[in-house]
Amino acid sequence: MNPSSSPLPRSKHAVERAFVATRSGRIHVASAGSGFPVLLLHQTPRSWDEYRDVLPLLAPSWRAIAMDTVGFGDSQPLPPEDNSIGRWAVAAFDLLDALGHERVAVVGHHTGAVIAMEMAASRPDRVAALVLSSCPYVDAARRAAHEGKRVIDDVERRPDGGHLTELWQRRQPFYPSGDMDLLERFLADALKAGPLAGGGHRVVGAYPMEARSPLVSCPTLVVAATADPHAYPATARVVREIAGSQLAEIQGGMVPLPDQLPQAFAETVARFLGGLPLGA
Repeated sequence: MNPSSSPLPRSKHAVERAFVATRSGRIHVASAGSGFPVLLLHQTPRSWDEYRDVLPLLAPSWRAIAMDTVGFGDSQPLPPEDNSIGRWAVAAFDLLDALGHERVAVVGHHTGAVIAMEMAASRPDRVAALVLSSCPYVDAARRAAHEGKRVIDDVERRPDGGHLTELWQRRQPFYPSGDMDLLERFLADALKAGPLAGGGHRVVGAYPMEARSPLVSCPTLVVAATADPHAYPATARVVREIAGSQLAEIQGGMVPLPDQLPQAFAETVARFLGGLPLGA
């Protein structure tokens, strides 16, 4: 499956931002459009901003909702001991309850893809379709291999601000050459996330995906960014573990796929969702 070659129509829908009171605390969302709800979940340590250019592209056909995962962006954090993929999925459902959405399509990128998978595995009655973008595969072998190792966004704060340069340089090889805008947006979100900038990766690393992925039963699209060295090698395994899933590759896509190539990303999502009887 390849992204649509025809561009999506230009959207006249403005992006709206709001804070929503939920059982998991105050959650910040950005949304646009109307129709069947599509929940968008970001990677660590980003925020809804990862989808700021995707929201208007999906808005003509769906109610596109990008949330800040609890503890990221402007969403209220959980107690540190509660952070887990399962608990973050519960918080996402709490948001949907507060918004009055019983059944949704869920789109997730990197960490967001892992949360999306858990949502579909734990509440199949509520997830009508799933898009897993740059999803890692976390099994016992990966957990053992990464145990105790430093994660990419884990830098020690220094009075001279050198940790900001280090964080930039650690991420730079995985972003388009010379694109300072994307890196600045990443850095702003990483600073907001604080300890979760690194901690979010460790939460993903603890997720028992080999036990959860077979529970996904809804229509699923696995989106592979071909220039993402972290997630692309896991693509075949993710597809294999989710029965009936489809694959779409986006050539040249890197770690920041949704904000690097928003048009290609949105077209890929739209083609998949547009072929499903959502809401039926």
